[in-house]
Amino acid sequence: MDLEKLQRDLKVSYNTKLDTIEDRVESIIKHVTDEWNVQANRLTQHEIKTISDNILTIETKNLQEEVEQLLTQKEQIERRLERKSAELQEAKYQVFDAMEVQLKSEDKEALAKLHHVKLQTIDLYDLLSEIVESGIITALEKDSDVSASIEEFIKEITYESIKEGSLNTIRIRKILSTILQSTIEIAEATPVKAQEILTPTLKGMRAGLILSINRFKQRLAFIPIEAKHILIEDYDTIIEDLNQTDALFTQVIQTQADESSATIKTTLENIKKEMKYDLDELLRISKETAEVMKERFSSIAAKAVKKADKALNSPKGIEAKRIGKQALGIAKTALGSAFQTAKDAMDTKK
Repeated sequence: MDLEKLQRDLKVSYNTKLDTIEDRVESIIKHVTDEWNVQANRLTQHEIKTISDNILTIETKNLQEEVEQLLTQKEQIERRLERKSAELQEAKYQVFDAMEVQLKSEDKEALAKLHHVKLQTIDLYDLLSEIVESGIITALEKDSDVSASIEEFIKEITYESIKEGSLNTIRIRKILSTILQSTIEIAEATPVKAQEILTPTLKGMRAGLILSINRFKQRLAFIPIEAKHILIEDYDTIIEDLNQTDALFTQVIQTQADESSATIKTTLENIKKEMKYDLDELLRISKETAEVMKERFSSIAAKAVKKADKALNSPKGIEAKRIGKQALGIAKTALGSAFQTAKDAMDTKK
């Protein structure tokens, strides 16, 4: 069967005036079998694909146009948001710069407090690169115990960046990747010191991550009731993430290594191999935290599941089941987004 001719025939012969999609599909399949003298169950995969693609194009034409319009509007809004976000960031920088000028005459402790507030206020990823670059360059310029200075600095910046937010994989990966990427850029510019820069950076990242997870473990006992409900909904995800922090850490290193020059990649992979056994402490504290969370919240989570099961077997629950799998899937996705939004909002307020 000539697929191009079949495609032209489908466009002309598809009857859009029939009332239902079932009738329209039945009509076009009958037309194909009669016109092309072929049984429906004898159609090849390419022929079925040609027929289905053309039906989809015709049936979804209006929806496709609406989606295109919405996507165009979305892109326009995103561009405006990007411009406004940049303006907002600049305004924040101006405020902190002005405050820094006023505090420079004061002691270093006041300035350190201001920098801590700045770190929590300015959008994290935009600020992280600048802080890391500045800190490492300062350590290199001092020329005294560079490795120790970089490791301590990276540990603190990793800890401060992670500790106040959610411990989900995506967020931690983004923070670690941003820190390492900024460090790699400096290492690329000073290849003779690459080992001296990257080794303490990775050790500092590991130490900061351990501190953050340990802090989360200690705070589990004091999490308010509102946050407990969020934890229950995200219970399995958090437990899973905590049980694979060592894998996450090595994946971040490998990903950045693969995107770097051959020399830097080799250096990072060698350091990663040497750190293999040093990750035991990271995995240990992560698993301990997962166990603490299980002890405190598994019973609450079980009660929540039992309550939900009872609700599903009520008359309303039975009626809800009739909605269909697809509708329930959409509802589940919407609920998941709502819980994540609530969790992110609580993280922001901390």
